[in-house]
Amino acid sequence: MSGIHGGPDALGVPRWDFSTNANACGPCPLALTAVQRADPQHYPDPAYTDLRAALAAFHGVAVERIVVAGSASEFIARLTAAVARSGGRQVWLPALAYGDYAHAAQAWGLQRVNEPAQADLLWLCEPASPLGNAEPMANTVAGQGGVVVLDRAYEPLRLSGHCSLGAEALDRVWQLWSPNKAMGLTGVRGAYAIAPLQGLALARSLEQMAPSWPLGAHAVAMLTAWVQADAQRWLAQSREQLTTWKAVQVACLGEAGWVCLPSEANYVCARAPHALDVPALRAQGIKLRDTTSLGLPGHWRLGVLPPAAQQALHTAVLETTKETSP
Repeated sequence: MSGIHGGPDALGVPRWDFSTNANACGPCPLALTAVQRADPQHYPDPAYTDLRAALAAFHGVAVERIVVAGSASEFIARLTAAVARSGGRQVWLPALAYGDYAHAAQAWGLQRVNEPAQADLLWLCEPASPLGNAEPMANTVAGQGGVVVLDRAYEPLRLSGHCSLGAEALDRVWQLWSPNKAMGLTGVRGAYAIAPLQGLALARSLEQMAPSWPLGAHAVAMLTAWVQADAQRWLAQSREQLTTWKAVQVACLGEAGWVCLPSEANYVCARAPHALDVPALRAQGIKLRDTTSLGLPGHWRLGVLPPAAQQALHTAVLETTKETSP
């Protein structure tokens, strides 16, 4: 296993799952219906002709720049392999980052460096994980000569702020999109990347390295729905609701003694007022995400959930505290 992840575990699906960053307003009705109606009896088009055209039109780019992927994590692994195969030896990562970047680099023997100028492969993520903020090194890294990737997994769930990179800079980097979080369908794996203007040779190499049919019928259905106007309208409405819930959640955590860090996304990192009895919380249907594996020990990443979930967390923390007090 490449790292610690939120979501269901051996105890099943948590009733109050703060451990993932999926859109708590989901699932998107249009995307869910599309997935339910997908035809699992037949292979998808192996070239994904219609899907790639729809994704390209949505982003206003040439279809040759679209590379489909089994998931964001699959793309991370495949791109790292491609860079290593072409002679890359060094990687730059943000100080706090999704663990799969480092895991893939380690698997292919890439050495982590502190100076972006020394790296053959560089990773960015905005809004960042786990903090949900802007990456202070974004513009510096985007100007480097190596392969630069901007992971935009949480861009559709951005509740404030804006991307650090302008249109010109975005055309110089790879953009990795995984809309299943935004659509509230994390169980459907499927992603895609937009190659930079000067990255078409690497795009062809990545396509050659891909397995047959990296996307199944359900992933094709989800990604096709994602670019539809009705799905985007639903997403915009959900961001308004999430913004309201987030304000309440941050206020409630603060009143209970949690120290919340700034975030522009649908999640927040916080330090609990005291040690948490994680097994006891999980037994009550509550799961949190420890951010130690993301480089931030002593904190928890909490996805924004409705007020009922917030109240359940507050009550459970109080109850478990009483039970463990001497």
